[in-house]
Amino acid sequence: MLQQITNARRAVLGIFLVNGLILGSWIPHIPLVQEKLIIGEGLLGLALLSMAAGAVIFMPISGVWITRLGSRKITTLTAFAYCFALPLPIMAPSFVTLLLALFFFGAFFGAMDVAMNAQAVAIEKRFTKPIMSSFHGFFSVGGLLGSGIGGLVLAFEVNPLLHALLISGLMFIITALVYRHFLPKNVDTTAKKTKFVLPRGPVLALGILAFMVLLAEGAITDWSSVYITKVLQTGPGIAALGYASFSLMMAIGRLSGDRFVANMGAVKITRITSLIATIGLGTTLLIEHPIAAIIGFGCVGLGLSNLIPIIFSAAGRVPNMAASTSIAAVATAGYFGFLAGPPIIGLMAEYTGLPMALGLVVLAISSIAVFASIVRK
Repeated sequence: MLQQITNARRAVLGIFLVNGLILGSWIPHIPLVQEKLIIGEGLLGLALLSMAAGAVIFMPISGVWITRLGSRKITTLTAFAYCFALPLPIMAPSFVTLLLALFFFGAFFGAMDVAMNAQAVAIEKRFTKPIMSSFHGFFSVGGLLGSGIGGLVLAFEVNPLLHALLISGLMFIITALVYRHFLPKNVDTTAKKTKFVLPRGPVLALGILAFMVLLAEGAITDWSSVYITKVLQTGPGIAALGYASFSLMMAIGRLSGDRFVANMGAVKITRITSLIATIGLGTTLLIEHPIAAIIGFGCVGLGLSNLIPIIFSAAGRVPNMAASTSIAAVATAGYFGFLAGPPIIGLMAEYTGLPMALGLVVLAISSIAVFASIVRK
């Protein structure tokens, strides 16, 4: 039994890596797709909103599928689909096809995210200490590798579609190797009848907090490279360093976060780290220099690193509710911020400028410290 749990943990760490690496690989392509299709920040924001719609629609559906079929099967199927979806927005020949491509990309991302987190919660329940941050740490490592490799490859003018196809194939192989070690179906099927559950009570409170955290994370994911390229006037190689710094510090924070959460408590960690992120992004927007941006985005990554693991872990322990159902509800609310927030920022940037629009993110992060007690056990 112990060996099964150990193998399952390693396998799910691998699938978090796959999820983050695919998303990170898409990031350096955003300014290139914008340039290729000749669209402004407003239309780019609408395209990213299509990605948001796909994720938000399929997250609660994924929660229902999981309680019926098990997170093992849903994680595997959505991971394979997510691999195939990466090249779609890069291949898009028009704005309309970009909308469709990003919708499916977001749908598979969202469904896979809920399923792999349900697996992670089931594994954590069988350990005697917090381990959720380590899973999300591997997601951040994947984001770091994806954006770093992507930025390097694109800086050398390698064909963007070739890069996407190679990443998709490699991630498909990794998924095929690890899926057989996932925990079985019976760790999820806790109820005979399942349905979509709107967030309410403690789940609603956790969902609002997740919305704030993931709005900030989504803003850095989708707009860091655009900010450094357009506002600070740098090339795609330097622009990729902003998200790479964010992912690196987030990975460091998450890989060491379980120990700090166990020693200091979830509430204190939430308050301290949200202030670090607030100061980092605020300083970035005030100084407007590439080096300041790279350092500032790194501070945001460190500050946000352990907040979502803490929130998802709490959601998985909500009484009288299947973990997959509560996680799906919290994730739907949270990832609405992650995926719908950046398009809103894009629309604001069309009228106020990108630095001013990102100021909204500073306010969102600062509010997290005020409501940190929500994550108390």
